[in-house]
Amino acid sequence: MQTFKKKERLFEKKIINELFEKGLTFYINPFKIVYFKTDLDSEYPAKVMITVSSRNFKKAVDRNRIKRMLREAYRKNKNILYDALTGSQKKIVFMLLYTGKIKIPYSEVESKIILILQRLVKESEKNTK
Repeated sequence: MQTFKKKERLFEKKIINELFEKGLTFYINPFKIVYFKTDLDSEYPAKVMITVSSRNFKKAVDRNRIKRMLREAYRKNKNILYDALTGSQKKIVFMLLYTGKIKIPYSEVESKIILILQRLVKESEKNTK
């Protein structure tokens, strides 16, 4: 199940605003993650939004390249999060913000995404106990 469909992406303005208002935050350099648990009517246990600051990367080419790497790393490793959330019937929405000022190689991006997903699993379990 290594797909990344539109229904897995976070694009609803209402939910994004709620994410900024009520969301919890943590950092794994060079990423900032904003997340919260929800009762979303979605067939997928998680929805994600990926952003790269135009302040740090002036050229759209660079921003799009980083976003492509992030999406690919998430697509390949999302089963870490999905397995934990499906077993517990929880849903989560989160945003990945790339806050770095330099481009990093894909191998480093993938290892950071794995750490982020593991941390999200821990956070979702911690908040329900």
